[in-house]
Amino acid sequence: MLFKLVARNLAPHKVPLIAIVVLQFLSTLATLYLPTLNADIIDDGVVKGNIDVIWSLGRWMLVITAGQVVCAITATYLSARLAMGVGRAIRRDLFNKVETFSAQEVGTIGAPSLITRTTNDVQQVQMLTLMSFTLMVTAPIMSIGGVILAMGQDVPLSGLLLVILPVLIVAIGLIVRVLVPTFRKVQRQLDDINGVLREQITGISVIRAFGRRNYEAERFATANGALTASQLRAGRLTALMFPTIFFVVNVTSVGVLWFGGQRIDAGDMQIGALTAFLSYIMQILMAVMMAMFMFMMIPRAAVCAERITEVLTTESSVVDAEDALSVGRLDGVLEVRDAAFRYPGAKDPVLSGVSFSAGPGTTTAIIGSTGSGKSTLLNLIPRLLDATKGDIELGGHNIRAITLAGLRTSIGLVPQKAYLFTGTVASNLRMGNPDATDDQLWEALATAQAADFVHRMPGELQAPIGQGGSNVSGGQRQRLCIARAIMAAPSIYLFDDSFSALDYATDAKLRAALKPVTREAAVLVVAQRVGSIKDADNILVLNEGRLVGQGTHAELLDSCPTYQEIVTSQLSAEDPALNAEDSPFDAADQQSPA
Repeated sequence: MLFKLVARNLAPHKVPLIAIVVLQFLSTLATLYLPTLNADIIDDGVVKGNIDVIWSLGRWMLVITAGQVVCAITATYLSARLAMGVGRAIRRDLFNKVETFSAQEVGTIGAPSLITRTTNDVQQVQMLTLMSFTLMVTAPIMSIGGVILAMGQDVPLSGLLLVILPVLIVAIGLIVRVLVPTFRKVQRQLDDINGVLREQITGISVIRAFGRRNYEAERFATANGALTASQLRAGRLTALMFPTIFFVVNVTSVGVLWFGGQRIDAGDMQIGALTAFLSYIMQILMAVMMAMFMFMMIPRAAVCAERITEVLTTESSVVDAEDALSVGRLDGVLEVRDAAFRYPGAKDPVLSGVSFSAGPGTTTAIIGSTGSGKSTLLNLIPRLLDATKGDIELGGHNIRAITLAGLRTSIGLVPQKAYLFTGTVASNLRMGNPDATDDQLWEALATAQAADFVHRMPGELQAPIGQGGSNVSGGQRQRLCIARAIMAAPSIYLFDDSFSALDYATDAKLRAALKPVTREAAVLVVAQRVGSIKDADNILVLNEGRLVGQGTHAELLDSCPTYQEIVTSQLSAEDPALNAEDSPFDAADQQSPA
């Protein structure tokens, strides 16, 4: 899996890849040839006192060394660029893939894990790619070439390699075998600690408000301690590798000098040949050490590649059909017939048997207890989730039969959790209409009852917005998100409990201002307060995922016990809108439901 992932992203870079291999080959050949020249200098120059030979061969050594340095530097430079390119390509593919995921896939894998896979996991694969070009290409050439040249210096002494190399390879192999599950565990624990940290940063105000700092500190300490323990285990195993290698290297050096000295005394070997042989033995063992260093990195990178590939091979549950129609802006005629939704593997459906219709100029409200499926129902319309049963039509087209892009350009969604992006007020609003003028932005802000506080912000439309809208209040975020939806001029508006952070007066003004803007569009509103939706054209009452009532406020008061309970629970002096004579939604001005 690791090889496939890297090979696929290296395929477009064949020319620099070939150049790296050629340069590393030349650099390694130069490194291997230098001990032979050194042996000739000793045997033919130093021993015989021939200065001309020393100068002649010395100049060749300088030239070859200079060439080796140039090749090595160039190869390393190209390797770094290519490895960074592979990392960039994998991150791009991950980002593009995650962008296609529905809420179901994001929830299954988890946001913290997706962040870890896009950053740390890619970094591990990228680092392995770089090391492969600088070490893995060099190691086999140096080890094979070293063995051949060492045997060329003295064949009997080369028999030491038959003992040394198997011992070294077996010892390192056992260590690497234990490292694989350890690194897999480390990556999972990185996900865990990212998840805990993300929760704590996001919910810092809640933690402080409820005095849970000590508890959260212990929770983080537990996750941190588990990660530390696994990394220490991996570190100890890694630390064991280098003493093993150096022990074998030192024992080999002693053996070469011991047996080589005896062969020199016997006249079977020259001093220069022994020096060259010792250099080749060191080069062979260094090549093995480089290979072992690579094998030490491979287990962790392999685990990371598995996790990356899992994301890249995960197919979204919400995709365009092969014969999907590319349509323009659809009208706001919505038909929902027997819609249901069940999460994979869940015993019971979240939503079942929901049928209703809505048309341009009408307001459909959805109310029910927490967890009754209100937001799920709303998410089925723009296909943030796909209904597992039933049909949904918009503008006379089944929403599965048209492209997601075509469907969503006709929908303006204000999600339950109002979210703004880092940038400015203008850049956030222009997500709805990139070509909008400043005057159009101000009109949308005025409709959303946001113009006043934007005027007070430094820079007004160019006022900076922090990540997630962290520098504005919850009510201000909601109003800016509503203005963003207005800028899209959709044929159907979906408000998912989008007025919850507003006071009654602002709520009423905003809904009244929305009336002329949404007159030619269908409006679906998820609400908690009966007072804010009692004049809607059609009210859907959900209970435990089922539609238990449908009709106007008056009709439901007579026929729906669940709605009666909701109204009774909210009928108090604190809810003046419930008994108000004038409502923001004027049903008399609107058409009957389609």
